[in-house]
Amino acid sequence: MAIENRYDIITRINEHYGKMSKGQKAISAFIYDHYDQAVFMTAAKLGDTVGVSESTVVRYAMFIGYNGYPEFQRDLEDWVQNKINSVQKIGAKYGRSTQSEILTSVLQADMEKLQDTIERIDPTAFETAVDIILEAKTVYVMGVRSCEPLAEFLNFYLNMIRGNVTLLKTTSISETFEQMIRIGEQDAMIGISFPRYSMRTLKAMEFANDRNAKVITITDSVHSPMNLYSSCNLLARSDMVSIVDSLVAPLSVINALVVAMCLKRPEEVKKSLKNLEEAWNNYQVYLNDEINFIDEEPMLNYPLRKKEG
Repeated sequence: MAIENRYDIITRINEHYGKMSKGQKAISAFIYDHYDQAVFMTAAKLGDTVGVSESTVVRYAMFIGYNGYPEFQRDLEDWVQNKINSVQKIGAKYGRSTQSEILTSVLQADMEKLQDTIERIDPTAFETAVDIILEAKTVYVMGVRSCEPLAEFLNFYLNMIRGNVTLLKTTSISETFEQMIRIGEQDAMIGISFPRYSMRTLKAMEFANDRNAKVITITDSVHSPMNLYSSCNLLARSDMVSIVDSLVAPLSVINALVVAMCLKRPEEVKKSLKNLEEAWNNYQVYLNDEINFIDEEPMLNYPLRKKEG
């Protein structure tokens, strides 16, 4: 019997992840991080590598909607082959284009992602995220691989706005838990992840959720496994436009979060900036080559107006 509503294998895994057993989650984690190896493994070999039985692997394949392991493996092979061919596909699409045509094409694709994000993002979830971040005792931020710059950007501005921010930055999940050991119900965590999803980030979010912290995710889809442990989901489109991920839309969402928080806490932001400028001056950190905008310029140059009445 053919599979109905055929999705790619990673989407299938994401949709079923929340109901998986510990062993099934271990298989998923291995496929996320080592799909290039998993594609060549028998059910017995995959089970031995992950530390589960062969029958667990077979049941796993059936659990996510396949008739058996061979069908699962064929779909995984198709998905991996599609990834491998991405460079050839880009070559076919842009091979005869001029540099300016490539520039225009990529920028246009990013504009479409921004428009799609505007249409899909939940304004209520956005407002909730702003309140959660501002009211939390400590905010933990995590993003790895290509999402690491997004996490660092958010961490930088959160420190300006409110302080008590911890950027989780490690290659070891055990070290991540060590950095989060004091997280509790008064705290919040922001997990940022896009395909290929990070199991480290997912585990950190699960840990935060287990400790009753409020969890926010910035991810790409309602099918993302990052939604499993978050109480507030901010969705931003991030497709492959080339051999790299486009992070324009998620960065814009983060930028919007920063602006919204600044407008809610303007005096605190001014105070932080003034203290920082005094530190720069007192310790001669810079040579007065930056614009002094604290008193003379608007703090945020956005055309926002308060409603009258």
